[in-house]
Amino acid sequence: MEETIQNSQSIIKKWDLDSTSTSYNRVANLFRDNPLEAKRLLESVNDLQHTMQFVIKDKSTSKLLVRAHNLIQIAIKRLQKEFYTILSGSSYFLDHETVSSSRASKSSMEDEVSESVMADLKAIADCMIGAGYGRECVKLYKVNRKSVIDETLFYLGIEKLNSYQVQKMDWELMEMKIKNWLSSVKIAVNALFRGERILCDYVFSSSVNIRDSCFSEIANDGALTLFVFPEMVMKFKKLSPEKMFRVLDIYEIICELWVELESIFTFDSMAVVKAQAMASLGKLGDAIRAMLSAFETAVQKDSSKVVLGGGIHPLTRYVMNFLVFLGDYSGAISDIVVDCSPMSIQMLSESCYLSPTSRDGDSPSSPIVVQLTWLVLVLLCKLDGKAQLYKDVGLSYLFLANNLNYVVLKVRESNLKLLLGSEWISKHEMKVKEYMSKYQRTGWSKVVTSIPENLTTEMSSSEVKECFIKFNSSFEEVYRKQSSWVIPDPKLRDHVKISLASKIISIYQAFYETYRGELDIGTESIVRFAPDDLQNYLSDLFHGACFSDSSMGWSGSYSPSVSTSTSQGR
Repeated sequence: MEETIQNSQSIIKKWDLDSTSTSYNRVANLFRDNPLEAKRLLESVNDLQHTMQFVIKDKSTSKLLVRAHNLIQIAIKRLQKEFYTILSGSSYFLDHETVSSSRASKSSMEDEVSESVMADLKAIADCMIGAGYGRECVKLYKVNRKSVIDETLFYLGIEKLNSYQVQKMDWELMEMKIKNWLSSVKIAVNALFRGERILCDYVFSSSVNIRDSCFSEIANDGALTLFVFPEMVMKFKKLSPEKMFRVLDIYEIICELWVELESIFTFDSMAVVKAQAMASLGKLGDAIRAMLSAFETAVQKDSSKVVLGGGIHPLTRYVMNFLVFLGDYSGAISDIVVDCSPMSIQMLSESCYLSPTSRDGDSPSSPIVVQLTWLVLVLLCKLDGKAQLYKDVGLSYLFLANNLNYVVLKVRESNLKLLLGSEWISKHEMKVKEYMSKYQRTGWSKVVTSIPENLTTEMSSSEVKECFIKFNSSFEEVYRKQSSWVIPDPKLRDHVKISLASKIISIYQAFYETYRGELDIGTESIVRFAPDDLQNYLSDLFHGACFSDSSMGWSGSYSPSVSTSTSQGR
């Protein structure tokens, strides 16, 4: 005992914080600058502790025990100072690029805190716990590392919000806070909390109970602040359907981080963190379901007027843009909308709107497929009702063709194609053709029937004149009426023009070439159109220009003043 005290006293006194020795020894970073001396100090404390335990029952050595105990206290005071110094230097230095890009390495704690530093912390902790000063060591650790977590979260912009603050915010401010949270939560989980768990587990590897209490006390408050934020977002005064995608972003990122959360917050004392994250997921899901329902209701209750010329209705653009974005969140939506009504599936199947296969053979009754298909059907039913508001039947069919074609294009050009399936697209492309066929039949039948089908039958001069006059009148009337009609999609527009030309110009040209020579000289007012004129007039249609009488000179040659600019783009 005497020998151990003598051997330990020199090194312990040398680094005594209250010693009158050199000021350098009092302020030096022992473990960084003098690792061999630090090792000797730790060994001295361990030797004294072991010797004291061995001779503790020997009353004759009671004075020696007191001396040994006093030396240990001096050493522990120095170790506390070293422990604090090392901990204070082991903070997170998250640069702007790391924060803005949201790229946080899973090994960031190993990067920020070197292995030698972690080994020093563990050595001090083991020594203090072994010497009976575990409580002091743990208290020091908790205070320091909790402040590190709090400061890092503050740096990341994570703040506590209450209901009153949220309800007073405008959406621009709330969205800014959501964006910041989305960019910070991965760093907080993957770098900050994971790193602190690694450090805590390593430093206090000798005691599961200490690891449990330590990490839960330093991390729980910050983690709760982090994951209560989504719940606060749900208290925003008015979460309209347009805001749903920010809510989906929050939902997706919590789901993405869930495995990491379970691996970090494993102790029972940390269950509150996972419970908060799960509660936030539940409330986010409820809010998303409510916003989907509100979206459907808004479409069904839309009372906007029809658009001029049978073009793309604003409702169609709004709904399809919404659904395109929704399709990008198919995984989250499938988790959220799991209670698809069997009645809805049956209705969709019977109406041929639900494709037998979709997305590499996935079940057509999967929640996301049913939800998207149903919302498209709600839109198309609403468009059917709006089409009936047009006084002209042909314009009604043109409106339906334009809008359904827009729907199909949006599906084909987005992730919706994989979700709804190729068969769904094919069925609706056929429906577009059907609408266009009905438009041509109802809109141009008067022109087509003005020319006799059988040109082998002899006709008198007066009958020929009557046919030309009838054709002129019907073509003028249809052109005048349809000069303001539109087909925004260039491919569809060209297809319709070619189809109309094949139906109208071909029969008119045959009649023109057969009977034009039989009319008397001076009948130019009767034969107002040459076949090439008709081609020019048809080419000028479907751009949405307004008709004026001067745009058709009816002189037998093409002299349009009709603008060819498109008034409605896709």
